[in-house]
Parts: sequence; structure tokens; C-alpha cells
Amino acid sequence: MLCRTVHALMVIAVLTAVPSAATAQTVEDRTQDRVAFPAHKIVGNLYYVGTGTLNSYLITTPQGHILINTNFEETVPLMEQSLAKLGYKWSDVKVILGSHAHGDHMQANAAVKELTGGAQVMAMEQDVAALKGMKIPSGKASSIDRVIKDGETVTFGGVSLKAHLTPGHTRGCTTWEFPVQDAGRTYNVVIACGGLQEDATLVNNKNYPEIADHFAQSIKKYKTLKPDIFLSAHSWMFDLAGKYKRLNAGANPNPYIDPTGYQAWVANMEKNWNSLIAEQKAAAAK
Repeated sequence: MLCRTVHALMVIAVLTAVPSAATAQTVEDRTQDRVAFPAHKIVGNLYYVGTGTLNSYLITTPQGHILINTNFEETVPLMEQSLAKLGYKWSDVKVILGSHAHGDHMQANAAVKELTGGAQVMAMEQDVAALKGMKIPSGKASSIDRVIKDGETVTFGGVSLKAHLTPGHTRGCTTWEFPVQDAGRTYNVVIACGGLQEDATLVNNKNYPEIADHFAQSIKKYKTLKPDIFLSAHSWMFDLAGKYKRLNAGANPNPYIDPTGYQAWVANMEKNWNSLIAEQKAAAAK
């Protein structure tokens, strides 16, 4: 059972959550972090179970399911509702993965692990310290059952996900790549970790001195990936609501198939990196 603190937060979330309208999400909008979004099939055995802007994904297998991103503890009831809508329950989840060690994506790891009855929590090695030091409202300790290294594969239930270290947003920011079969075709899925914030400090960053180099490494890595389906940790990076609206209207082909959108996202990140470096180096030289 969850402690009373978490239970109270869950009750508040359920009472205040209103299903989100599927309006375009192409700019950052944190007002939708704690707002419900329709659970739905993306493609094959890959489903969306997150909120309006905190993206969580469920990969189903005959042996149990893989969950990517548990989000805030207070949004756990919204995810439970999403699972139920799809016909699943917490005990079906056997593996918990994450994008990066920020509270809005991995704060509920311990709570969800408990609800599932012991799903295995896995995380990139460079984010372990941040996860263990993360402030958790319920006070639950963040347990990590497997530490993953760059390029390693997580295999469960016949599904293999490759973990790409794409640091910058956090030191252990993890981009997941895996194949999904649907209607006789195999799609390459990429769930990108995190973008380059417009206000990111790349020059003379005392808390993260390597940040500029890390983002540069990640941009180089992103350029090597060739997704058919582009997803991410936040909705505005790939317009979740717009694509869901078109999918729900019967669009063909599946609007989530968007290699061009992925390439544009990477190109924009590189453009912003170059601009920020130039501006901040000039400011530092004054």
C-alpha cells in the first residue's frame, strides 16, 4: 500500500484532472503536465499512457509489459486510468524504464514498482546518482534493479530496446530505440530523451560543466538514428495532440510515422545549440 501522503496526492489528482482536448502541442506548455490525455494505441503493441505533456509509453508482450516513464507520484492515478482503459492493470507491468532523472518523468518509480508487485526498475548509469538523490514526496527510496550502459539492450517478452546515452538534458538522458510490428510491417521507433532548453546555460555552467559537449555528442548521436516513428518525453517535441487527433479521425497513413519531423527536430536542436554557444561566449567575453 502507498503511504497516506501519496494516497492524498492521488485523490487530489483524480478529482481535479480533466481529460485534455487534443489541441496542437508544438510549443512548451507545462499546464498539461497533470491533465489526463486519452490512452490509445500508437502502433502495434505500443500504447500511449501519459498525461497531456508528460509522455509515458506501454509496450505489451505475452510475458508482461514494459512501461517507459512513471512521471510524478501525483499523476499515478491518471496512468492507472489509462491502463484500465486499455484493459490492463498494474500487475501486468514487469519492467520500468525512464527517459531521464527529472521528477516529472521518473519520480514515481518506487511507487509504481510497489503497485506492480515488483516490476524491475532499470536506469542509465549516469543518471543513477540523480535518481537516488531525487526528492520523492512519499519519501520512498528509489531502487534500481539494473544499471544500464550506453548501447546496451533491454530484452523482455520478445521485445528488445536499445538504450542510447544522449546526455545534456541530464547526464544519463536515455533515448530508446526498438522495432514494432504492425500489419505485416516493421517500424523503427525512437523515443527521444529530452531537447535543448531555450534558456540552457552552455557556457560556464558550474553545475554541469560538460553540458555543451554533452549536447553536441547527443546531436551527433541523434543524427545517426533513423526512426519511422518519432516520440519523446514531452508532447511539444512531436505534437502528440495533433497526431492523436488525426489518428482518431482515421488518418492514413498513421500520423505517428514521421521521419521528416524527427529530422527537423534534430536540425532545430543543432541550430539552437549553435546560437546559444555563440551568444553565451560573446556575453562571457565582455
